Amino acid sequence: MAALDVEALRAALGSYAAVDVVDSTGSTNADLVAAADSAADRTVLIAEQQTAGRGRRARDWVSPPASGIYLSVLLRPTGVPVARYGSLSLVAGVALIRTARHAGVIASLKWPNDLLAGAGLAKCAGVLAEVSGQAVVLGIGLNVAPLHDDVPVGPGGLPATSLAQEGGTADRTAVAIALLRAFDEAERSWRGAQGDLLTSGLLAEYRASCATLGQRVRVELPDGTSLQALATDIDGDGRLVVDVGGTARTLSAGDVVHVRPGA
Repeated sequence: MAALDVEALRAALGSYAAVDVVDSTGSTNADLVAAADSAADRTVLIAEQQTAGRGRRARDWVSPPASGIYLSVLLRPTGVPVARYGSLSLVAGVALIRTARHAGVIASLKWPNDLLAGAGLAKCAGVLAEVSGQAVVLGIGLNVAPLHDDVPVGPGGLPATSLAQEGGTADRTAVAIALLRAFDEAERSWRGAQGDLLTSGLLAEYRASCATLGQRVRVELPDGTSLQALATDIDGDGRLVVDVGGTARTLSAGDVVHVRPGA
């Protein structure tokens, strides 16, 4: 597959302070976290390949060379309380839904940070936000080209897919431009609302695309425990609201598995 066209990216994405593409790196998130003291607001780093890409809970993210979009954006959202930085994962989710639509793929979101596509709701993208002082680095990994058969199944038995496998475009430069434009628009709305998902209108858009709502779910919590519940809502802070035996519980973190009927 053709390499990303860095000049086309820079010409189309003038709203970002910098857009750089590297052939290979361990992790674009790690690179921008390391540069957090000096990098400008809205700095973008894209890698043709990540050799140590990571997702939530330090899991590896498979990043085959020249087949997906592996990028991170460093943000300095002045005026947004640091406590709201975590909701940027949902902002990225909205951007991914818009990008999938632009690419011709019907997709949905699994709370908090997965893009699902195809009849089997396979994973097409993931998001990781990391706070570093007054900056936040948001990483997105989006599968574009068809995947090899040996790509491992993810947590909860979630298979992987790509935009091309679901009938969408395989032009990575066009997808990267669409993604970063969509994120630019969504992040500006979020920042303008001081990180308030409700006021920005992004919460309604996220809810409308969230396949988790209304599902029986198993949530694996950060402390190693798990619970089964009915997912009922996403609140204004981007947290998942579940019904556990008639009692409402609000979760700010956890891995969600959609429990199929009879499972």
